[in-house]
Amino acid sequence: MILTNYHTHTYFCDGSSEPEKYVLEAIRKNFTALGFSAHAPLPLDTTWNLAQADIEPYCSEILQLREKYKGQIEIYLSLENDYIPGMSEAFDFFKKQYKLDYTLGAVHLVKDPERNEIWFIDGPVSNYDNGLKKIFKNDIHFAVETYFAQLNEMIITQKPDIIAHFDKVKMNNQHRYFQESEPWYKELLSNTLEIIAQSKSIVEVNTRGVYTGKYDGLYPGEEVLRQMLDMNIPVTISSDAHKPADINSYFAETEKILKRIGYASIKILKNNMWMDRELCCD
Repeated sequence: MILTNYHTHTYFCDGSSEPEKYVLEAIRKNFTALGFSAHAPLPLDTTWNLAQADIEPYCSEILQLREKYKGQIEIYLSLENDYIPGMSEAFDFFKKQYKLDYTLGAVHLVKDPERNEIWFIDGPVSNYDNGLKKIFKNDIHFAVETYFAQLNEMIITQKPDIIAHFDKVKMNNQHRYFQESEPWYKELLSNTLEIIAQSKSIVEVNTRGVYTGKYDGLYPGEEVLRQMLDMNIPVTISSDAHKPADINSYFAETEKILKRIGYASIKILKNNMWMDRELCCD
């Protein structure tokens, strides 16, 4: 099993523990690399983003851990940057200002294109339902189209190194408002894949939905992964860990899924360079 993870949240944002506990768990499990990706500050009042005052201490602590455990594990510094048109800071600003090793791009907050109201697609299901009703008048087509339009804009304008859980809009849907087999939804996904294929971004295969029970599959799902393979879109595996024990949750199963689909390798960071790592035999 390939033991690297580039999507990790600590108590600096919405994770459970101090960063060193994640590092010690990673060493115990024979990880070769661990990347920390606190939710970047936003100009909004949230409970899950880094406060602006905490970003320097966060970066300092991760860099100290890198030195402390040098030779035992590679530690990488990153942020999970949310993209909100006209509101969020440019990803390059964070990367240059805080000397990040890579950028992780995501959309959790969908901005109504005509107003400044925000649909929060993550967290409790009630956030999803209430926002859909209040902002989009329960027009799920328009809401999901807006999500993918914002995601596409992020990929084109911000050029993240990794695209996080890019079809997460399905999580709190829970097969209620739309089915992923519907032609209009599949077309939106395909359009986004075309944009990704033209970018230099890596797609994260995110395991968090499965091991938390919040969703019954990976982000993205197996059918989408088959399309991605045909389009030569590179992937990495991340757990989106919020607890130390989660850093490799559902990794072995995900490797098997990727191999069954036809992927021969995934991307890993080694000495600050993205490279292919072969998926091993069972």
